[in-house]
Amino acid sequence: MYVPPSQAAAVADYAAGDKAGPAYQRQTWDALKRSITGLVNKATAANIRHVLPELLAENLVRGRGLLCRALLRSQAASPAFTDVFAAVAAVVNSKIPDFGRILLVRLVIRLRRAHATGDKPQLAAAARFVAHLVNQGVAHELLALELIEMLLVEPTYDGVEVAVGVVTECGAALTEACPRAVDAVFDSLQSILVDGGVDKRVGFWIERAFAVRRARFRGHPPVQQELDLVEQEDQFMHQVEISLQGGHGREDQLDPETHLDVFKPSATFLQDEASYDDLKRSMFGDDGDDSDEDDESDSDDSGEDMEVINDETETNLIGLRRTIYLTIMSSAGAEEAGHKLMSIVRPGQEAELCAMLVECCKQERAPNMRFYGQLGQRLCGIGRAYQAGFEACFARCYAAAHRMGTDELRGAAGLFAHLLATDAIPWRGVLGGIRVTEEDTASSSRIFIKTMFQEMAEQLGVRALGRRMNDDDDQVVRDALFPRDSAKNTRFAIEFFMAIGLQGVTEPARKLLLSCS
Repeated sequence: MYVPPSQAAAVADYAAGDKAGPAYQRQTWDALKRSITGLVNKATAANIRHVLPELLAENLVRGRGLLCRALLRSQAASPAFTDVFAAVAAVVNSKIPDFGRILLVRLVIRLRRAHATGDKPQLAAAARFVAHLVNQGVAHELLALELIEMLLVEPTYDGVEVAVGVVTECGAALTEACPRAVDAVFDSLQSILVDGGVDKRVGFWIERAFAVRRARFRGHPPVQQELDLVEQEDQFMHQVEISLQGGHGREDQLDPETHLDVFKPSATFLQDEASYDDLKRSMFGDDGDDSDEDDESDSDDSGEDMEVINDETETNLIGLRRTIYLTIMSSAGAEEAGHKLMSIVRPGQEAELCAMLVECCKQERAPNMRFYGQLGQRLCGIGRAYQAGFEACFARCYAAAHRMGTDELRGAAGLFAHLLATDAIPWRGVLGGIRVTEEDTASSSRIFIKTMFQEMAEQLGVRALGRRMNDDDDQVVRDALFPRDSAKNTRFAIEFFMAIGLQGVTEPARKLLLSCS
Protein backbone atom coordinates (compact mmCIF):
# COMPACT_ATOMS: atom_id res chain seq x y z
CA MET A 1 0.00 0.00 0.00
CA TYR A 2 1.38 3.38 -1.00
CA VAL A 3 2.01 5.76 1.88
CA PRO A 4 2.95 9.39 1.13
CA PRO A 5 6.50 10.25 2.28
CA SER A 6 5.30 12.92 4.68
CA GLN A 7 2.86 10.52 6.33
CA ALA A 8 5.48 7.76 6.49
CA ALA A 9 7.96 10.16 8.13
CA ALA A 10 5.35 11.24 10.66
CA VAL A 11 4.51 7.63 11.53
CA ALA A 12 8.22 6.81 11.88
CA ASP A 13 8.78 9.77 14.22
CA TYR A 14 5.78 8.80 16.29
CA ALA A 15 6.86 5.16 16.46
CA ALA A 16 10.42 6.07 17.44
CA GLY A 17 9.11 7.85 20.52
CA ASP A 18 7.88 4.60 22.09
CA LYS A 19 10.01 1.61 21.10
CA ALA A 20 7.81 -0.75 23.07
CA GLY A 21 4.58 0.45 21.49
CA PRO A 22 2.61 -1.30 18.74
CA ALA A 23 3.46 1.34 16.13
CA TYR A 24 7.20 0.79 16.47
CA GLN A 25 6.76 -2.98 16.57
CA ARG A 26 4.71 -2.84 13.38
CA GLN A 27 7.37 -0.73 11.71
CA THR A 28 10.15 -3.17 12.61
CA TRP A 29 7.96 -6.10 11.51
CA ASP A 30 7.47 -4.62 8.05
CA ALA A 31 11.20 -3.92 7.77
CA LEU A 32 11.97 -7.49 8.86
CA LYS A 33 9.60 -8.91 6.24
CA ARG A 34 11.15 -6.83 3.44
CA SER A 35 14.69 -7.71 4.50
CA ILE A 36 14.07 -11.47 4.73
CA THR A 37 12.28 -11.60 1.38
CA GLY A 38 14.98 -9.59 -0.34
CA LEU A 39 17.86 -11.63 1.08
CA VAL A 40 16.20 -14.95 0.17
CA ASN A 41 15.62 -13.80 -3.41
CA LYS A 42 19.19 -12.51 -3.58
CA ALA A 43 20.87 -15.77 -2.52
CA THR A 44 22.84 -17.79 -5.07
CA ALA A 45 25.56 -20.40 -4.83
CA ALA A 46 28.15 -17.72 -5.59
CA ASN A 47 27.13 -15.20 -2.90
CA ILE A 48 25.49 -17.37 -0.23
CA ARG A 49 28.42 -16.95 2.15
CA HIS A 50 27.88 -13.18 2.04
CA VAL A 51 24.07 -13.29 2.22
CA LEU A 52 23.83 -15.64 5.23
CA PRO A 53 25.53 -13.27 7.74
CA GLU A 54 23.10 -10.52 6.68
CA LEU A 55 20.19 -12.93 7.07
CA LEU A 56 21.30 -14.15 10.50
CA ALA A 57 21.67 -10.53 11.61
CA GLU A 58 17.87 -10.21 11.36
CA ASN A 59 15.68 -11.42 14.21
CA LEU A 60 14.90 -14.86 12.78
CA VAL A 61 13.32 -16.06 16.01
CA ARG A 62 10.63 -13.47 15.54
CA GLY A 63 10.60 -13.89 11.75
CA ARG A 64 10.95 -17.67 11.43
CA GLY A 65 7.46 -17.87 9.94
CA LEU A 66 8.31 -15.14 7.44
CA LEU A 67 11.50 -16.95 6.46
CA CYS A 68 9.61 -20.23 5.93
CA ARG A 69 7.08 -18.49 3.72
CA ALA A 70 9.78 -16.67 1.73
CA LEU A 71 11.74 -19.89 1.13
CA LEU A 72 8.67 -21.85 0.05
CA ARG A 73 7.49 -19.13 -2.32
CA SER A 74 10.90 -18.53 -3.86
CA GLN A 75 11.57 -22.24 -4.27
CA ALA A 76 8.21 -22.85 -5.93
CA ALA A 77 8.88 -19.96 -8.32
CA SER A 78 12.52 -20.96 -9.07
CA PRO A 79 13.02 -24.72 -8.57
CA ALA A 80 16.46 -24.48 -10.21
CA PHE A 81 17.76 -22.77 -7.04
CA THR A 82 16.35 -25.41 -4.67
CA ASP A 83 19.81 -26.48 -3.50
CA VAL A 84 20.59 -22.87 -2.54
CA PHE A 85 17.37 -22.47 -0.56
CA ALA A 86 18.02 -25.81 1.15
CA ALA A 87 21.50 -24.62 2.14
CA VAL A 88 19.99 -21.44 3.63
CA ALA A 89 17.48 -23.55 5.55
CA ALA A 90 20.24 -25.86 6.83
CA VAL A 91 22.32 -22.99 8.20
CA VAL A 92 19.35 -21.33 9.92
CA ASN A 93 18.18 -24.70 11.27
CA SER A 94 21.61 -25.29 12.83
CA LYS A 95 21.18 -22.04 14.79
CA ILE A 96 17.39 -22.14 15.36
CA PRO A 97 16.19 -25.78 15.25
CA ASP A 98 12.53 -24.83 15.59
CA PHE A 99 12.69 -23.21 12.15
CA GLY A 100 13.53 -26.51 10.40
CA ARG A 101 10.58 -28.29 11.99
CA ILE A 102 8.12 -25.58 10.91
CA LEU A 103 9.50 -25.62 7.36
CA LEU A 104 9.16 -29.40 7.06
CA VAL A 105 5.62 -29.40 8.48
CA ARG A 106 4.53 -26.83 5.90
CA LEU A 107 6.26 -28.80 3.14
CA VAL A 108 4.52 -32.03 4.15
CA ILE A 109 1.12 -30.33 4.19
CA ARG A 110 1.84 -28.85 0.76
CA LEU A 111 2.87 -32.30 -0.53
CA ARG A 112 -0.33 -33.91 0.73
CA ARG A 113 -2.59 -31.29 -0.82
CA ALA A 114 -0.73 -31.28 -4.15
CA HIS A 115 -0.90 -35.08 -4.34
CA ALA A 116 -4.60 -35.12 -3.46
CA THR A 117 -5.50 -32.46 -6.02
CA GLY A 118 -3.15 -33.68 -8.75
CA ASP A 119 -1.20 -30.41 -8.88
CA LYS A 120 1.97 -31.68 -10.57
CA PRO A 121 4.06 -28.44 -10.59
CA GLN A 122 3.43 -27.87 -6.88
CA LEU A 123 4.08 -31.54 -6.11
CA ALA A 124 7.34 -31.63 -8.09
CA ALA A 125 8.65 -28.41 -6.50
CA ALA A 126 7.84 -29.51 -2.94
CA ALA A 127 9.29 -32.99 -3.54
CA ARG A 128 12.51 -31.50 -4.88
CA PHE A 129 12.78 -29.28 -1.81
CA VAL A 130 12.34 -32.31 0.46
CA ALA A 131 15.08 -34.18 -1.42
CA HIS A 132 17.59 -31.35 -0.93
CA LEU A 133 16.64 -30.93 2.73
CA VAL A 134 17.43 -34.63 3.16
CA ASN A 135 20.79 -34.03 1.50
CA GLN A 136 21.48 -31.14 3.88
CA GLY A 137 20.60 -33.22 6.96
CA VAL A 138 17.55 -31.13 7.89
CA ALA A 139 14.99 -33.87 7.13
CA HIS A 140 15.31 -37.54 8.02
CA GLU A 141 15.76 -40.06 5.20
CA LEU A 142 12.43 -41.70 6.11
CA LEU A 143 10.60 -38.61 4.86
CA ALA A 144 12.00 -39.06 1.35
CA LEU A 145 11.28 -42.79 1.42
CA GLU A 146 7.70 -42.18 2.58
CA LEU A 147 7.27 -39.64 -0.20
CA ILE A 148 8.48 -42.11 -2.82
CA GLU A 149 6.19 -44.80 -1.42
CA MET A 150 3.21 -42.44 -1.56
CA LEU A 151 3.95 -41.68 -5.23
CA LEU A 152 4.49 -45.30 -6.28
CA VAL A 153 1.79 -47.12 -4.29
CA GLU A 154 -0.72 -46.26 -7.02
CA PRO A 155 1.61 -45.24 -9.85
CA THR A 156 0.52 -42.52 -12.25
CA TYR A 157 2.51 -40.80 -14.97
CA ASP A 158 3.07 -37.68 -12.92
CA GLY A 159 3.70 -39.60 -9.69
CA VAL A 160 6.34 -41.85 -11.24
CA GLU A 161 8.08 -38.87 -12.82
CA VAL A 162 8.22 -36.97 -9.52
CA ALA A 163 9.40 -40.08 -7.65
CA VAL A 164 12.22 -40.57 -10.16
CA GLY A 165 13.21 -36.96 -9.63
CA VAL A 166 13.39 -37.45 -5.86
CA VAL A 167 15.48 -40.61 -6.24
CA THR A 168 17.84 -38.83 -8.61
CA GLU A 169 18.29 -35.78 -6.37
CA CYS A 170 18.85 -37.53 -3.03
CA GLY A 171 19.74 -41.06 -4.17
CA ALA A 172 23.37 -40.70 -3.10
CA ALA A 173 22.41 -39.69 0.46
CA LEU A 174 19.78 -42.44 0.68
CA THR A 175 22.22 -45.08 -0.61
CA GLU A 176 24.71 -44.14 2.08
CA ALA A 177 22.13 -44.08 4.90
CA CYS A 178 19.79 -46.98 3.97
CA PRO A 179 20.92 -48.95 0.89
CA ARG A 180 18.30 -51.71 1.33
CA ALA A 181 15.47 -49.19 1.14
CA VAL A 182 16.97 -47.79 -2.08
CA ASP A 183 17.08 -51.31 -3.52
CA ALA A 184 13.39 -51.71 -2.72
CA VAL A 185 12.58 -48.41 -4.46
CA PHE A 186 14.39 -49.46 -7.63
CA ASP A 187 12.68 -52.87 -7.50
CA SER A 188 9.34 -51.04 -7.53
CA LEU A 189 10.44 -48.91 -10.48
CA GLN A 190 11.60 -52.00 -12.34
CA SER A 191 8.29 -53.78 -11.77
CA ILE A 192 6.44 -50.71 -13.11
CA LEU A 193 8.66 -50.73 -16.19
CA VAL A 194 8.34 -54.48 -16.76
CA ASP A 195 4.57 -54.59 -16.28
CA GLY A 196 4.19 -52.10 -19.12
CA GLY A 197 1.28 -49.80 -19.58
CA VAL A 198 3.38 -46.72 -18.88
CA ASP A 199 3.99 -43.85 -21.21
CA LYS A 200 7.22 -43.86 -23.22
CA ARG A 201 8.30 -40.66 -21.53
CA VAL A 202 7.83 -42.21 -18.07
CA GLY A 203 9.75 -45.29 -19.20
CA PHE A 204 12.56 -43.05 -20.32
CA TRP A 205 12.64 -41.37 -16.91
CA ILE A 206 12.85 -44.76 -15.14
CA GLU A 207 15.66 -45.95 -17.42
CA ARG A 208 17.48 -42.71 -16.77
CA ALA A 209 17.21 -43.28 -13.00
CA PHE A 210 18.77 -46.73 -13.40
CA ALA A 211 21.56 -45.20 -15.49
CA VAL A 212 22.25 -42.62 -12.78
CA ARG A 213 22.35 -45.37 -10.18
CA ARG A 214 24.79 -47.43 -12.25
CA ALA A 215 27.02 -44.38 -12.40
CA ARG A 216 26.78 -44.20 -8.57
CA PHE A 217 25.06 -40.81 -8.75
CA ARG A 218 28.26 -39.28 -10.00
CA GLY A 219 26.58 -36.29 -11.58
CA HIS A 220 24.23 -35.75 -8.64
CA PRO A 221 26.26 -35.21 -5.44
CA PRO A 222 24.27 -34.78 -2.22
CA VAL A 223 25.66 -31.29 -1.58
CA GLN A 224 27.77 -29.07 -3.80
CA GLN A 225 31.06 -27.92 -2.36
CA GLU A 226 30.08 -24.24 -2.19
CA LEU A 227 26.80 -25.15 -0.43
CA ASP A 228 28.33 -27.46 2.20
CA LEU A 229 28.14 -24.92 5.02
CA VAL A 230 27.10 -26.91 8.12
CA GLU A 231 29.27 -29.41 9.93
CA GLN A 232 27.68 -32.79 10.57
CA GLU A 233 27.83 -32.41 14.36
CA ASP A 234 25.99 -29.05 14.13
CA GLN A 235 23.03 -30.42 12.13
CA PHE A 236 19.58 -30.85 13.68
CA MET A 237 17.60 -33.54 11.87
CA HIS A 238 13.80 -33.52 12.07
CA GLN A 239 11.45 -36.43 11.39
CA VAL A 240 7.99 -35.58 10.10
CA GLU A 241 5.63 -38.28 8.89
CA ILE A 242 3.95 -37.88 5.54
CA SER A 243 1.65 -40.91 5.94
CA LEU A 244 -2.00 -40.12 5.27
CA GLN A 245 -3.32 -42.86 7.53
CA GLY A 246 -6.08 -41.58 9.72
CA GLY A 247 -7.70 -39.23 7.22
CA HIS A 248 -8.01 -35.54 7.87
CA GLY A 249 -7.42 -35.97 11.55
CA ARG A 250 -3.88 -36.99 10.81
CA GLU A 251 -3.23 -33.81 8.89
CA ASP A 252 -4.66 -31.74 11.73
CA GLN A 253 -1.90 -33.06 14.01
CA LEU A 254 0.64 -31.11 11.94
CA ASP A 255 0.50 -27.49 12.99
CA PRO A 256 2.01 -25.17 10.34
CA GLU A 257 1.95 -22.32 12.88
CA THR A 258 0.68 -19.83 10.33
CA HIS A 259 0.14 -17.31 13.12
CA LEU A 260 3.88 -16.65 12.92
CA ASP A 261 3.34 -15.01 9.50
CA VAL A 262 1.05 -12.33 10.93
CA PHE A 263 2.05 -9.33 13.00
CA LYS A 264 0.98 -9.34 16.63
CA PRO A 265 2.18 -6.87 19.28
CA SER A 266 4.25 -8.40 22.04
CA ALA A 267 4.46 -7.23 25.62
CA THR A 268 8.05 -8.55 25.84
CA PHE A 269 9.26 -7.01 22.57
CA LEU A 270 12.33 -5.27 23.99
CA GLN A 271 13.37 -8.33 26.01
CA ASP A 272 13.00 -10.56 22.92
CA GLU A 273 15.15 -8.19 20.86
CA ALA A 274 17.83 -8.18 23.54
CA SER A 275 17.74 -11.99 23.75
CA TYR A 276 18.26 -12.28 20.00
CA ASP A 277 21.16 -9.83 20.18
CA ASP A 278 22.82 -12.18 22.69
CA LEU A 279 22.09 -15.16 20.41
CA LYS A 280 23.48 -13.26 17.44
CA ARG A 281 26.71 -12.50 19.28
CA SER A 282 27.10 -16.17 20.15
CA MET A 283 26.44 -17.18 16.51
CA PHE A 284 29.01 -14.77 15.15
CA GLY A 285 31.49 -15.54 17.91
CA ASP A 286 31.98 -11.96 19.14
CA ASP A 287 34.25 -11.98 22.18
CA GLY A 288 33.89 -8.32 22.98
CA ASP A 289 35.17 -4.98 21.92
CA ASP A 290 38.62 -5.21 23.52
CA SER A 291 40.22 -6.93 20.56
CA ASP A 292 38.70 -4.39 18.19
CA GLU A 293 40.10 -1.52 20.25
CA ASP A 294 43.51 -3.17 20.29
CA ASP A 295 43.39 -3.64 16.54
CA GLU A 296 42.42 -0.02 16.05
CA SER A 297 45.23 1.21 18.25
CA ASP A 298 47.74 -1.02 16.45
CA SER A 299 46.54 0.23 13.11
CA ASP A 300 46.78 3.84 14.28
CA ASP A 301 50.35 3.32 15.51
CA SER A 302 51.48 1.70 12.30
CA GLY A 303 49.51 4.01 10.02
CA GLU A 304 52.46 6.38 9.68
CA ASP A 305 54.65 3.65 8.21
CA MET A 306 52.02 2.22 5.86
CA GLU A 307 52.38 2.96 2.16
CA VAL A 308 49.40 3.11 -0.17
CA ILE A 309 49.85 0.59 -2.98
CA ASN A 310 47.98 1.08 -6.23
CA ASP A 311 47.33 -1.93 -8.41
CA GLU A 312 48.46 -0.91 -11.87
CA THR A 313 47.91 -4.38 -13.33
CA GLU A 314 44.09 -4.08 -12.99
CA THR A 315 43.88 -7.53 -11.42
CA ASN A 316 40.48 -6.83 -9.85
CA LEU A 317 39.09 -5.57 -13.15
CA ILE A 318 40.34 -8.64 -15.02
CA GLY A 319 38.85 -10.90 -12.35
CA LEU A 320 35.51 -9.10 -12.61
CA ARG A 321 35.47 -9.48 -16.38
CA ARG A 322 36.30 -13.18 -16.11
CA THR A 323 33.52 -13.72 -13.58
CA ILE A 324 30.98 -11.87 -15.73
CA TYR A 325 31.99 -13.84 -18.82
CA LEU A 326 31.74 -17.22 -17.06
CA THR A 327 28.38 -16.27 -15.55
CA ILE A 328 26.93 -15.28 -18.92
CA MET A 329 28.28 -18.39 -20.66
CA SER A 330 27.03 -20.77 -17.95
CA SER A 331 23.48 -19.38 -17.71
CA ALA A 332 20.62 -21.19 -19.39
CA GLY A 333 18.46 -18.10 -19.86
CA ALA A 334 18.41 -14.34 -19.56
CA GLU A 335 16.47 -14.42 -16.29
CA GLU A 336 19.01 -16.73 -14.65
CA ALA A 337 21.93 -14.69 -15.98
CA GLY A 338 20.42 -11.43 -14.71
CA HIS A 339 19.76 -12.94 -11.28
CA LYS A 340 23.38 -14.12 -11.00
CA LEU A 341 24.94 -10.92 -12.34
CA MET A 342 23.04 -8.76 -9.84
CA SER A 343 24.82 -10.59 -7.03
CA ILE A 344 28.23 -10.08 -8.65
CA VAL A 345 28.24 -6.50 -9.89
CA ARG A 346 28.64 -3.73 -7.31
CA PRO A 347 27.56 -0.09 -7.68
CA GLY A 348 29.92 1.68 -10.06
CA GLN A 349 30.61 -1.44 -12.16
CA GLU A 350 27.54 -1.16 -14.40
CA ALA A 351 29.50 0.17 -17.38
CA GLU A 352 31.90 -2.77 -17.21
CA LEU A 353 29.01 -5.24 -17.22
CA CYS A 354 27.47 -3.54 -20.29
CA ALA A 355 30.82 -3.64 -22.10
CA MET A 356 31.31 -7.33 -21.32
CA LEU A 357 27.79 -8.16 -22.52
CA VAL A 358 28.48 -6.43 -25.86
CA GLU A 359 31.86 -8.16 -26.17
CA CYS A 360 30.36 -11.60 -25.49
CA CYS A 361 27.71 -10.98 -28.14
CA LYS A 362 30.36 -9.84 -30.65
CA GLN A 363 32.69 -12.78 -30.09
CA GLU A 364 30.10 -15.53 -30.65
CA ARG A 365 29.96 -16.85 -34.18
CA ALA A 366 26.21 -17.38 -34.03
CA PRO A 367 25.04 -15.24 -31.09
CA ASN A 368 21.69 -15.89 -29.49
CA MET A 369 20.18 -12.44 -30.04
CA ARG A 370 17.15 -13.24 -27.95
CA PHE A 371 19.29 -14.16 -24.93
CA TYR A 372 21.59 -11.14 -25.13
CA GLY A 373 18.77 -8.76 -26.02
CA GLN A 374 16.55 -9.86 -23.14
CA LEU A 375 19.48 -9.73 -20.72
CA GLY A 376 20.39 -6.21 -21.85
CA GLN A 377 16.73 -5.14 -21.63
CA ARG A 378 16.51 -6.58 -18.10
CA LEU A 379 19.61 -4.66 -17.03
CA CYS A 380 18.37 -1.38 -18.54
CA GLY A 381 15.14 -1.73 -16.61
CA ILE A 382 17.06 -1.75 -13.32
CA GLY A 383 18.52 1.73 -13.49
CA ARG A 384 19.75 4.61 -15.59
CA ALA A 385 23.40 3.57 -15.06
CA TYR A 386 22.95 0.56 -17.36
CA GLN A 387 21.29 2.69 -20.04
CA ALA A 388 24.24 5.09 -19.92
CA GLY A 389 26.60 2.12 -20.14
CA PHE A 390 24.97 0.79 -23.31
CA GLU A 391 24.92 4.29 -24.82
CA ALA A 392 28.69 4.52 -24.29
CA CYS A 393 29.14 1.01 -25.75
CA PHE A 394 27.20 1.99 -28.86
CA ALA A 395 29.35 5.07 -29.38
CA ARG A 396 32.53 2.98 -29.06
CA CYS A 397 31.28 0.24 -31.38
CA TYR A 398 30.18 2.74 -34.03
CA ALA A 399 33.49 4.62 -33.87
CA ALA A 400 35.51 1.38 -34.07
CA ALA A 401 33.35 -0.32 -36.71
CA HIS A 402 36.25 -0.26 -39.21
CA ARG A 403 38.27 -2.48 -36.83
CA MET A 404 35.56 -5.14 -36.43
CA GLY A 405 34.81 -8.11 -38.63
CA THR A 406 31.49 -8.67 -40.32
CA ASP A 407 30.32 -11.18 -37.70
CA GLU A 408 31.22 -8.80 -34.90
CA LEU A 409 29.35 -5.97 -36.59
CA ARG A 410 26.24 -8.10 -36.98
CA GLY A 411 26.39 -9.33 -33.38
CA ALA A 412 26.69 -5.85 -31.88
CA ALA A 413 24.10 -4.38 -34.26
CA GLY A 414 21.59 -7.11 -33.40
CA LEU A 415 21.98 -6.45 -29.67
CA PHE A 416 21.46 -2.70 -30.00
CA ALA A 417 18.54 -3.28 -32.39
CA HIS A 418 16.72 -5.25 -29.70
CA LEU A 419 17.44 -2.59 -27.06
CA LEU A 420 16.16 0.18 -29.33
CA ALA A 421 13.10 -1.76 -30.49
CA THR A 422 12.05 -2.41 -26.89
CA ASP A 423 12.83 1.19 -25.81
CA ALA A 424 15.30 -0.16 -23.26
CA ILE A 425 17.69 2.66 -24.22
CA PRO A 426 16.68 6.13 -25.45
CA TRP A 427 16.81 6.65 -29.21
CA ARG A 428 18.11 10.20 -28.87
CA GLY A 429 21.10 9.19 -26.75
CA VAL A 430 22.10 6.41 -29.18
CA LEU A 431 21.09 7.50 -32.68
CA GLY A 432 21.73 11.18 -32.05
CA GLY A 433 25.45 10.56 -32.40
CA ILE A 434 25.36 9.30 -36.00
CA ARG A 435 24.71 10.97 -39.36
CA VAL A 436 23.68 8.96 -42.40
CA THR A 437 25.66 10.90 -45.00
CA GLU A 438 28.30 9.93 -47.53
CA GLU A 439 31.02 11.84 -45.71
CA ASP A 440 30.13 10.71 -42.17
CA THR A 441 29.81 6.98 -42.91
CA ALA A 442 32.16 4.30 -44.16
CA SER A 443 31.53 0.84 -45.53
CA SER A 444 31.85 -0.74 -42.08
CA SER A 445 29.53 1.75 -40.37
CA ARG A 446 26.97 1.31 -43.17
CA ILE A 447 26.98 -2.46 -42.57
CA PHE A 448 26.42 -1.74 -38.89
CA ILE A 449 23.49 0.61 -39.57
CA LYS A 450 22.02 -1.71 -42.20
CA THR A 451 22.00 -4.74 -39.89
CA MET A 452 20.62 -2.77 -36.97
CA PHE A 453 17.70 -1.23 -38.85
CA GLN A 454 16.83 -4.46 -40.64
CA GLU A 455 16.63 -6.21 -37.27
CA MET A 456 14.48 -3.40 -35.90
CA ALA A 457 12.17 -3.62 -38.92
CA GLU A 458 11.63 -7.34 -38.21
CA GLN A 459 10.68 -6.62 -34.61
CA LEU A 460 8.65 -3.41 -35.00
CA GLY A 461 7.48 -3.59 -38.60
CA VAL A 462 8.43 -1.12 -41.34
CA ARG A 463 5.45 1.16 -40.71
CA ALA A 464 6.08 1.54 -36.95
CA LEU A 465 9.81 1.92 -37.54
CA GLY A 466 9.16 4.67 -40.10
CA ARG A 467 7.03 6.59 -37.59
CA ARG A 468 9.77 6.43 -34.99
CA MET A 469 12.49 7.48 -37.44
CA ASN A 470 10.51 10.46 -38.77
CA ASP A 471 8.96 11.63 -35.52
CA ASP A 472 8.70 15.44 -35.52
CA ASP A 473 8.77 15.44 -31.71
CA ASP A 474 12.27 13.92 -31.77
CA GLN A 475 14.07 16.06 -34.28
CA VAL A 476 17.51 14.88 -33.12
CA VAL A 477 16.83 11.33 -34.34
CA ARG A 478 15.07 12.48 -37.49
CA ASP A 479 17.86 14.85 -38.52
CA ALA A 480 20.52 12.21 -37.75
CA LEU A 481 18.90 9.57 -39.98
CA PHE A 482 17.62 11.94 -42.71
CA PRO A 483 19.86 15.05 -42.57
CA ARG A 484 18.11 18.18 -43.81
CA ASP A 485 21.10 20.48 -44.07
CA SER A 486 21.39 19.82 -47.82
CA ALA A 487 19.47 18.03 -50.54
CA LYS A 488 22.55 15.90 -51.29
CA ASN A 489 22.64 14.45 -47.77
CA THR A 490 18.88 13.86 -47.69
CA ARG A 491 19.03 12.11 -51.05
CA PHE A 492 21.92 9.89 -49.90
CA ALA A 493 19.99 8.81 -46.76
CA ILE A 494 16.90 8.02 -48.85
CA GLU A 495 18.90 5.96 -51.33
CA PHE A 496 20.68 4.13 -48.52
CA PHE A 497 17.50 3.00 -46.76
CA MET A 498 15.89 2.08 -50.09
CA ALA A 499 18.94 -0.02 -50.98
CA ILE A 500 18.61 -2.07 -47.77
CA GLY A 501 14.92 -2.77 -48.41
CA LEU A 502 13.31 -0.18 -46.13
CA GLN A 503 11.53 1.98 -48.68
CA GLY A 504 8.62 2.57 -46.32
CA VAL A 505 10.67 4.62 -43.87
CA THR A 506 11.74 7.13 -46.56
CA GLU A 507 8.31 8.46 -47.56
CA PRO A 508 8.35 11.65 -45.40
CA ALA A 509 11.90 12.49 -46.52
CA ARG A 510 10.99 11.93 -50.19
CA LYS A 511 7.96 14.23 -49.88
CA LEU A 512 10.15 16.88 -48.29
CA LEU A 513 12.74 16.53 -51.05
CA LEU A 514 10.06 16.85 -53.77
CA SER A 515 8.54 19.91 -52.13
CA CYS A 516 11.92 21.66 -51.96
CA SER A 517 12.92 20.87 -55.57
